[in-house]
Amino acid sequence: MNACENLLRKKRKGKVENNPSPDHSSFVSWFRDSTPYIHAHRGRTFVVSFGGEALADGLFANLVHDFALLNSLGIRLVLVHGARPQVEQRLNLRACQMRYFNGLRVTDAAALECVKEAVGIVRVEIEALLSMGLANSPMAGARIRVASGNFVVAKPLGVRDGVDFGHTGEVRRVDAEGIRAQLDQGDIVLLSPIGYSPTGEVFNLGAEEVATSVAVALRAEKLVLLIEQDCANLTDGSPIRQITTDEAENLLDRNGLLAEESIPHLKSAVNACRRGVLRTHLINRRIDGAALLELFTRDGLGTLVSLSPFETMRQADIKDVGGILELIVPLENQGILVKRSREHLETEISTYSVIERDGMILGCAALHHYPQESAGELACLALREEYRGDNRGERLLEYLEAKAHGLGIKKLFVLTTQTTHWFREHGFEFARVASLPPTRQARYNPQRNSKILVKDLGNS
Repeated sequence: MNACENLLRKKRKGKVENNPSPDHSSFVSWFRDSTPYIHAHRGRTFVVSFGGEALADGLFANLVHDFALLNSLGIRLVLVHGARPQVEQRLNLRACQMRYFNGLRVTDAAALECVKEAVGIVRVEIEALLSMGLANSPMAGARIRVASGNFVVAKPLGVRDGVDFGHTGEVRRVDAEGIRAQLDQGDIVLLSPIGYSPTGEVFNLGAEEVATSVAVALRAEKLVLLIEQDCANLTDGSPIRQITTDEAENLLDRNGLLAEESIPHLKSAVNACRRGVLRTHLINRRIDGAALLELFTRDGLGTLVSLSPFETMRQADIKDVGGILELIVPLENQGILVKRSREHLETEISTYSVIERDGMILGCAALHHYPQESAGELACLALREEYRGDNRGERLLEYLEAKAHGLGIKKLFVLTTQTTHWFREHGFEFARVASLPPTRQARYNPQRNSKILVKDLGNS
């Protein structure tokens, strides 16, 4: 009996359930939730940087598998590897002195030979892993082509503060056209932390500098820096999940708030975003699957750096109607909110404000103005259940109170059945139906028996 016949027989006997197991349901839910990101990332250019430490880690093969997956999803991928520990190993074997100044290696002739050896071996090892195609591995059928080359033109650092850096250099120019030609063919471009000069010299570069310069030159959608630990705030140890370039620079200016190891990565992220990269992600590469979790889930697990906030509060427009309905319909079904039709929302959309996070509406509220009474009604305040932390409700209330001040509203009122205490905690007092504007009194539903609360905004 073949497998299909066996399955059919079991179904007839009622031994096969149609409902998926909890594990299957979780996978299906995750896969569906990742779909918007799959669509959004296809055809985009990502530059990913990782240090030489990653190659010695047991998780590196998994990381390569993740790179292959990104490539298979249509992402134009540029990888920039480091080789610091591999270079230092060779220097130690040759009993050569390692010299650093201001965090930069001083590369003499002997050190340059070690750099070239280490970089060559690391590049070959990465290309070998990307060439895998075993039937029982995640690389099965991948058939990835890897392109390397002299895409980075470098110049010497020269003498700084009396120190001759020898063959240590910095990026002078990136052959963006040459890299794009390889990406257009579906290749993964693999770049090493070395550059070449028009005079034929070779220079030792920093992998993160190469990655940043390449991302800027390509106008990449994302620069991903795989780092050795989370970028965290030292005051409470909490990871920094999203930050604007202005906020990052303020943080960098305040000594002692960041771990020393995080500072150069955050500076690179700010530099990239200031020069045109849309978003930079700092991800702890020690977490298995970290890049996938960061790129294909809404909240991620790394640090997102961008020019503008990742989560914004703004006035709603007509394109937000679908997102608002998705947010409030479950609450309407529970009787928490009054039912509102799509037509009603479309008509009243200018009175609504929303919290948006990467294209998803997380929260909403409406402010209805009664100019004759200098009053305003706060209505339809709702947040997605999984985003009710981080004071979003408070921030939305503050946003609408500021909007009310601008309209000359002196008294803000709300009708609620289940959130009375929350509004009391934020300055609202109980009131009677008679305190409402006459037109709102006429629409009060005694059967719903909503509590009325009022807050004096103190406008003169």
